Amino acid sequence: MFLRGLATVSFYADDIDAAREWYTELLGIAPYFVRPETGPAAYIEFRLGDFEHELGIIDRRYSPNPRTDPGGAVVFWHVDDVEQALERLLARGATEYEAITKREAGFVTASVVDPFGNILGVMYNPHYLDILEFRTGGMLGE
Repeated sequence: MFLRGLATVSFYADDIDAAREWYTELLGIAPYFVRPETGPAAYIEFRLGDFEHELGIIDRRYSPNPRTDPGGAVVFWHVDDVEQALERLLARGATEYEAITKREAGFVTASVVDPFGNILGVMYNPHYLDILEFRTGGMLGE
């Protein structure tokens, strides 16, 4: 399988505090993850639904292309190897949107614009693999 499943949906907001309040009210839950942990937030994340899909909201200052971001959202699909996935997408005519970026705790992301103008994100996401293992009989956190 190439695209293994939805990993994270990222939205951008000029005012993270207002976005946190609006989404907390809408979803009925507070974000479980906020960075930095003290001071003004630059990133917040909610886990949603039966598969605990992630909705992240990022301070717009960190958008890879703030003036031309089509739609302002990138959906990341879990892949086993981000570099290989990016190479495959570029070989098929996609153009790089955000280069491979290593994040904390083993997360790695990249995104492209497909030939039709859509943003497609790929991500190595340890959380996705933990949930998959749990759903197939393992224990979370092992």
